[in-house]
Amino acid sequence: MTVVRVASNSSRYGQEVTIRQFRLKADEPPTVGGDDSGPSPFEWILAGLGACTSMTLQMYAERKGWPLEQVIVELDYVRQNDQPVIHVDLAMMGDLDEKQRQRLLEMSDRCPVHKLLTVPVQIQTQLSNQLAKASF
Repeated sequence: MTVVRVASNSSRYGQEVTIRQFRLKADEPPTVGGDDSGPSPFEWILAGLGACTSMTLQMYAERKGWPLEQVIVELDYVRQNDQPVIHVDLAMMGDLDEKQRQRLLEMSDRCPVHKLLTVPVQIQTQLSNQLAKASF
């Protein structure tokens, strides 16, 4: 499994994110005191869910030989009645019939990230002196 490394940088809330060979940034928007140098943590989660959803549909359609040309996923996060809710709007381009579209809609809720976000997850956090010694 891939290790994701996140280290704070010199800005107030800015973070340097390393995933395999990719160097990315995370931050908070100015409205909550950040410098807006990268997506917020919630935006990262939405991006992961959207990417996984799109990839899952592309893989499924490819395996079935269906003419799915493009998937667009738009997501937002809100709190309704003190409960977190992620809204997902899904658009699929291609010469798909209604039965294929409905099956792809069903499959959109079966991507691995969707599954991760909808079941109880254990997060085990521990202190490590070794990480501080490693260079970023």
